Amino acid sequence: MPAGLSILIPVFNRAAAALVQALLAQVADWPGPVEIRLLDDKSAEEYRAQNRLLAGLPGVQYEELPANVGRAAIRNQLAARARYEWLLLLDNDSLLPDDQFLTRYAQAVRAQPAALFSGGTTYEATPPASPALYLRWHYGRAREMRPAALRQLAPTSQLTINNALLRKELLGRFPLDERLSGYGHEDTRFGLELARAGVAVCHLDNPVLHDGLEPAPDFLEKSRQAVRNLAQVLRADGLGADTRLARTAARLRAAGLAGPARATLAALEPALRRHLLGARPSLRALDALKLLWLLQEVA
Repeated sequence: MPAGLSILIPVFNRAAAALVQALLAQVADWPGPVEIRLLDDKSAEEYRAQNRLLAGLPGVQYEELPANVGRAAIRNQLAARARYEWLLLLDNDSLLPDDQFLTRYAQAVRAQPAALFSGGTTYEATPPASPALYLRWHYGRAREMRPAALRQLAPTSQLTINNALLRKELLGRFPLDERLSGYGHEDTRFGLELARAGVAVCHLDNPVLHDGLEPAPDFLEKSRQAVRNLAQVLRADGLGADTRLARTAARLRAAGLAGPARATLAALEPALRRHLLGARPSLRALDALKLLWLLQEVA
């Protein structure tokens, strides 16, 4: 039977009431004690004021950090505060798919010996009304919304920290790398460390709905931050070398083409950005921009 469950939600500039209320409606479906812990990463006061009200709900713990510490550090702090053996990591811009979300996780823990379960992410079937949000939606549908059977083919490289259920001791052994500032690749590094240690990862079709689409300029900036983080882990100890982006850059370097490719892509960068900010952007243009950024960092 599953032990207690700590649901851990880092909060930043978003009202978390809808997610917390949906979780509270399902806590009885987990066969053990459940707590919901929210830790605010120095949000604007308007969001803090709203989320402070959640502290009065049964089983909900709400705290605020005095300064922003970033995605990896705040999850490590939440894990350190957690009371129970199982941790469910959720982003604050997630919504539950239905009223069986915790039930499916409880069933998986009973049936599988894995130390980590990854439920995946889904996106609305219809494009957003705002053209500015189309790029983030399109990327999510094409690159992030994958069935469990496909993710299980490469279980650690397909891992995302959002919507992951894992044993607390696992984050104690492999804490998220707090040197990675900004957005991106803290889950890549975590997954690769699990692979090195032979930790079993089980992928499930139990996705959360991503409800926090960013406008295209913001998404491009986050993508730039993610490439910087990838370059950092590559330089530090070679982790991330098997990502598609890193493999492409390595092939160009091996062929002596990294310099010409960087120069060509740099000349194309303004056009690539204009295209990605347009009405129907191609993800190939985003791939080209990411390759440029990585070549600028490591080539």
